[in-house]
Amino acid sequence: MKLDEFAFFNQQLAAMLRDGIPLESALGQLCASMRRGELRDELEKLRADLANGVPIQQALVSRKLPPFYIQMIQVGVKSNDLPGVLTLVADYYQSSSLVWSRLKGLMVYPIIVLVAMLALSLFLALLFRGLSSSVYSGLYWGYSVPTFTLFSMGMTPIGLWLPPALLAILCVAVVVASIQPRLRSFLRWRLPGFHEAALWQIASAMEIMLRSGCSVDTTIDLLGQMEQDTSAGGDLAEWRARLASGHGDFASMATPTKQFPPLFVWLIASARDDLAGGLKRAADIYRARAEYRTEILLQAILPVSVLVLGFLIFTQIYTLVQTIIGDFLPMINVIT
Repeated sequence: MKLDEFAFFNQQLAAMLRDGIPLESALGQLCASMRRGELRDELEKLRADLANGVPIQQALVSRKLPPFYIQMIQVGVKSNDLPGVLTLVADYYQSSSLVWSRLKGLMVYPIIVLVAMLALSLFLALLFRGLSSSVYSGLYWGYSVPTFTLFSMGMTPIGLWLPPALLAILCVAVVVASIQPRLRSFLRWRLPGFHEAALWQIASAMEIMLRSGCSVDTTIDLLGQMEQDTSAGGDLAEWRARLASGHGDFASMATPTKQFPPLFVWLIASARDDLAGGLKRAADIYRARAEYRTEILLQAILPVSVLVLGFLIFTQIYTLVQTIIGDFLPMINVIT
């Protein structure tokens, strides 16, 4: 799901509801202008259920939509202010799109450098392998010498193939991290910049839910379900247990943990009775911190990645030149 597209959808839906258009009609008109995909299919099924008289709470249960979004729709219906809740949700997803797009962009340039260096490294290794085979073929009257034999005779040094092997491992690690949801969730709470963005997301979601009329217990329970596969899920479960045991104030309920640092808890608790206001302040601060860390990491990662990968290529070229001077030239002199 593209967050910016989803944010625009909810902005348009809120505006149409304010103009008096029924929900199912508004969904139908908006779905017709959306691109084909899973999101459009789910929203069209929701519209069909509503048109058939299915209550919205029941219709939402069977839809594959974000749990936070489903909860907020139900809150908007109960409070009889669905357009207002949709506007808050749209702002949330719009901000999420900006923050996570910036963080994803942080990884683009190093990945481009990594792939380019892998291609160059493989080219050098294959070039040298072909050169080694050609020389030994001449020594053995045209007989093609296998790569294993070249390794054993020292004509294809391990140092030449080590850089592409390391770069290939890094590429595989990046691909695995990008396609495995559990690994992405794990890294989201541990990488600098991503951790701050995750804290912003938690604070922003809590603020929206509280301002929409949700109780603290319901808010923490929903967030715990959303983060159940991450290390933050256990912290949120502990928050709810403390709240149930009588720790009503936020400071005692949300004792700083590994994923929720003291600053995060203090920013929210210092607002005292205005919990939503404290959450908004925490969200603003951690969003700014995420953006700042993104810029710092981007400025640091690019030169460091170029230097490290350049060193690997230099090692490979140095090995190539040294082997040619040390092995090939004396053999050629003997032959001539």
